[in-house]
Amino acid sequence: MAGGTIWKGFIRFGDTNLPVKLHTAIREERIQFHLLHKRDHVKLRQQMICAYEKKPVPTEAQARGFEVEEGKYIIVDPEELDQTAPESTRVIEVHEFVRTEQIDPLFLDRAYYLEPDSHLKGYNALVGALEEMDAAGICTWAMRKRGYLGALQTDGRILRLNTLRYTDEVISAKSLDLEKMSLSEKELKVGSDLIDQLTAPFEPQKFENEHQKKLQDLIEKKARGEKIAVLRPRRLKPTAPDKLLQALEASLKKVA
Repeated sequence: MAGGTIWKGFIRFGDTNLPVKLHTAIREERIQFHLLHKRDHVKLRQQMICAYEKKPVPTEAQARGFEVEEGKYIIVDPEELDQTAPESTRVIEVHEFVRTEQIDPLFLDRAYYLEPDSHLKGYNALVGALEEMDAAGICTWAMRKRGYLGALQTDGRILRLNTLRYTDEVISAKSLDLEKMSLSEKELKVGSDLIDQLTAPFEPQKFENEHQKKLQDLIEKKARGEKIAVLRPRRLKPTAPDKLLQALEASLKKVA
């Protein structure tokens, strides 16, 4: 179930304004641990300590600074920072439409759902058009003193809004400078056959967060007073290059 409304505004493209409500599409449920005093199990409180005086500094005596060189800072006041914040216009401005396939998944960040806040007919028309044309609307908007770049897409009968990373935030794979290597027909066929044998429909519900389950199990065991056996982690050795084809063939036999 989607969370509650976290923002209200309008989708604007051309002369059209569609009122919408924004809901988060991601629910992160992680076990949280508190940092405690080991002796008496009382919560520890974080303090800002002056590295020179070795004393706590109260909030009213703290300042934000940008380091221009070692030990030299430009101090920025909160009022000055507020001037740089984008104006909240409550508008998701669609600048252009692109083919959905043109958006590299590397650029996709956080996902939201957009629910119609009236004008259901106009909302459904936009959903249907995006679905029919397999298109996404590249848009910008401001929320909570931050500006966002996003992609407006369809998710069935619902509009989905994905925040996009900016170009300078994405590292090109070309920077890895990988060595080019030749591949024999046999190696290609064995690899292709293995992938073909393991190909299945994408069903994410088949997979669970094993780490989360183990953490929950650990907590429940300790709550019951059980003793926990600490196991040495198993370390895998990389397959030697000259044994890789043999290993692929063995894997293929296992799944055949």
